[in-house]
Amino acid sequence: MQSSTKVAAFSAVLLVAVLAGAGVSTAQTPPPNPVLVFLGQELYEAGGKQWTRYRYMVENAEAYPDALFAAAPNLPPCGLNTKAARTWVDVYARGGKRLYGFCALSSNNGLGQLWFALERDVIPPSWVYVELNDRQTNIKLKSNEAETTM
Repeated sequence: MQSSTKVAAFSAVLLVAVLAGAGVSTAQTPPPNPVLVFLGQELYEAGGKQWTRYRYMVENAEAYPDALFAAAPNLPPCGLNTKAARTWVDVYARGGKRLYGFCALSSNNGLGQLWFALERDVIPPSWVYVELNDRQTNIKLKSNEAETTM
């Protein structure tokens, strides 16, 4: 009788372990960190001022499902935009100074058109990075640092 109790206990532990293992194997892993690539500079004029736009892309953009960029009216707005994207993308200088942000990208294609601008006579930071902030899951993904010149 003691042997059958041990077998039953062992079976119960084994079943719990199998079920727990099944839950782990089906859990979604977060996407990889973004790989930021500098594309170049672009000179333009706006508001009577001369600007330099620094253009970037996330090389592994296809790793981010478009669902990450769906409108999220249930989350806080971005200014007056009450249907801002679930995931916001911010551009930072090395050291953490925020340079620009994107709160309304509608798909991972937007990751191919990131930028920040400075007045033409302002010296840019040597290195920048981006952070993808999934506001629904509170997961932040930080890219590598990329240069501001070629």
